[in-house]
Amino acid sequence: MKLPKNKFKAALSSNKTQFGLWMGLPDSICAEIGAGAGFDWLLIDAEHAPYNLRGIQHNLQAMAPYDVSAIVRPAEGTTAIIKQLLDIGAQSLLIPMVNTAEQARQLVQDSLYPPQGIRGLGTSMARAAHWNGIPDYLHKANDEICLIVQAETQQAIENLEEIVAVEGVDGVFIGPSDLSASMGYVGNPGHPDVVAVVEQAIQTIIKAGKAAGVLAVDEKLAKGYAKKGAKFIGVGVDASLLATSVRNLATQFCDPDETTKLTAGY
Repeated sequence: MKLPKNKFKAALSSNKTQFGLWMGLPDSICAEIGAGAGFDWLLIDAEHAPYNLRGIQHNLQAMAPYDVSAIVRPAEGTTAIIKQLLDIGAQSLLIPMVNTAEQARQLVQDSLYPPQGIRGLGTSMARAAHWNGIPDYLHKANDEICLIVQAETQQAIENLEEIVAVEGVDGVFIGPSDLSASMGYVGNPGHPDVVAVVEQAIQTIIKAGKAAGVLAVDEKLAKGYAKKGAKFIGVGVDASLLATSVRNLATQFCDPDETTKLTAGY
């Protein structure tokens, strides 16, 4: 049994932009459908969607047979949560709300085994180590861990040069939704002022030799960020895609007035 190579991490150093899908429907069938769709990566969003640890593991297992990389975003980047996610087999983590270099340095420590970090040892119970079935897992695992920190506030943007300089941070993901709210444009991540900040942030990240990422469900924005050098871009959210699709289908066949009456209790 060999330690799986982190294809997502390896691809960050290539010239190709990786496009991915945000997963917010916590069912392994949804993960399997997404995994077979042709994306470069899928992100399990445990920050905003109702995933638990076992559910995340089931989704990782569902994705494993497919040629797609898995990224996990926890609700927060704590030492205990990071340890558990790595033990169940996550190799790439996206940590939300990282506002300072101090936070980033702690996340690096949490993600790596000693001597580089403080990740706890528990390979006999870890799916990542195939329950002690991977020889020298403890000595090889650090090389395959990919740590992406998320900059999504004005404070993070102000500290971005210091954040990207942290050794062990592989990339920075710009969260345009929360960033737009932080800038006073709630619900408008496509506002020209927000786009300008995102584009400047991408350049700062690239200049530091790190990979830049962003979520952009608008095709024009996504292609624009790719041209600016973003290496990984989320271009859709499974829950939104389903919601939009079923609503559009309903409008083709259902009388909106009658539907309103039914939902209003008439």
